[in-house]
Amino acid sequence: MKIVLDTNSLMVPVQFNVEIFSELQRLGYTEYVVPYAVIEELRNLASKSSGKDKIAARIGVALTEKCKIVDPNREADHAKDADIAIENIAVQQRAAVFTNDKALKKRLSSKGITVIYLRQGQYLETAESEL
Repeated sequence: MKIVLDTNSLMVPVQFNVEIFSELQRLGYTEYVVPYAVIEELRNLASKSSGKDKIAARIGVALTEKCKIVDPNREADHAKDADIAIENIAVQQRAAVFTNDKALKKRLSSKGITVIYLRQGQYLETAESEL
C-alpha cells in the first residue's frame, strides 16, 4: 500500500526514536511518497532551527531517499503549500497519509483518506475516517 509522508512524520525518528519505515511496514505500507514541498520545508527547518529540531530536519531530508519524490507543482500551480500537495497526492493516488498535524488529519479524515499518526510517542496507528 502507498502512503504520503508529511514534514513532521519524517522528523519522528529523531524526535521520538521511532523507526518509521519498520512501523509503516508493520501496518502494510511499502510505498512511500513525499511531495517536493515537504523536502523544501525540511530544508528550511534544517537551516533555521537549532538543536534536536535541526538534526531531525536534516535526517528527515536524508530519509526521503527511500521515497518517491513527487512535484505536484508540475501538475497544478496552486499546490505549492505542502499540506495542499499532500492532500492532492493522497486523493489522486488513493494513498494514506502519515501526519501528526491535527488540522490536516481532520481535513483528510473528512475526505475519507486514511491517516496514520504517532500514538503515545511510541508507535504508529491508523485513525478512523469520518466517512
